[in-house]
Amino acid sequence: MSSRDSGNARERAHARGLYPAASSEGRSRNMRANRRADTKPEVALRSALHRLGYRYRKDFRLDLPEGVRVRPDIVFTARKVAVFVDGCFWHVCPEHGREPTSNEWYWTPKLRRNVERDQAANEALVRAGWRVVRVWEHLPIGEAVDVVTAMIEHVNDGSAEG
Repeated sequence: MSSRDSGNARERAHARGLYPAASSEGRSRNMRANRRADTKPEVALRSALHRLGYRYRKDFRLDLPEGVRVRPDIVFTARKVAVFVDGCFWHVCPEHGREPTSNEWYWTPKLRRNVERDQAANEALVRAGWRVVRVWEHLPIGEAVDVVTAMIEHVNDGSAEG
């Protein structure tokens, strides 16, 4: 879909009351610039893991039983470890997440659906025998690396079930 088509779709959705109008062109540009993949915290974590010698797949789609599809940010396929780097706003961080102050009618349900989708993805991955690691974007890179490598080593030393 071209940017022109997506802009028209946005306008039609707004006209039907399904999508809020941006408060300004600057805000609209800012929201369009948000990335689904390759965010700065995600790239920093991947780089740190790569420097330590870990190899992985990035933004790799997993087709799980029950028809569930999940796309973790970092996937260690042989070890069956899925890593997600969650943004504080988009995934409602308990420390930094906040209630939207404008267009609450749109954002509050959207953010709630994100949290529910995350929970469903975690459950589906665990049922399929995967280990799930979720780190917040605000976590210092060293701590994030420690959390991920601890899970990988936990799987490698045979102490993980499954």
